[in-house]
Order: sequence, then C-alpha cells, then structure tokens
Amino acid sequence: MYEDKTLVCKVCNQEFTFTAGEQEFYAEKGLVNEPKTCKACRDAKKANGRANRELFTAVCANCGGEAKLPFEPSNDRPVYCSKCYAEMKEQQGE
Repeated sequence: MYEDKTLVCKVCNQEFTFTAGEQEFYAEKGLVNEPKTCKACRDAKKANGRANRELFTAVCANCGGEAKLPFEPSNDRPVYCSKCYAEMKEQQGE
C-alpha cells in the first residue's frame, strides 16, 4: 500500500527517504503530516536540546542512591532514582 517517497529536508536541503515502513508507522500513530526534516537533523536537534538541560541531584527516597532530575526538587514530595521509579511504575501497572 505504501511506497518509499523522496523528501527534501527543510534544514539541510538534502533529500531523504520516507520509507513505506515509516509511512505505515505514522498512519498507525494517527500522524497525518510527513516529516519535514531528515533523521540526521532530527537527531541533532534532540541532542542539542539534551545538552542544554540542567540536571539536579537529589537522594532517592527509596534506596538512598543518587537521583538525577531535569527539575529542581522541592522538599514536599519524594524523588526517586531511575531504577526505583521504573520499579514503582511496573508495580502500579500490575
């Protein structure tokens, strides 16, 4: 049903392929607009956004380990390290 399409990146003006598999994925997710940028430019934008993010350090309320957070924690709520947070989310899903 889908065929590969050649598109032009609005950032670097290079051609890139919008594959049939990618088109199917977009359709499954309800996305109607084609990508405007190539994967390399999307990845560079994501990496740039992460590089500028300030991380805050706190003590995990569960294990006492180090928790790195993208926000400054307040003392009125507990914070958890990535491992403990994932375990808690998994337990809530059951």
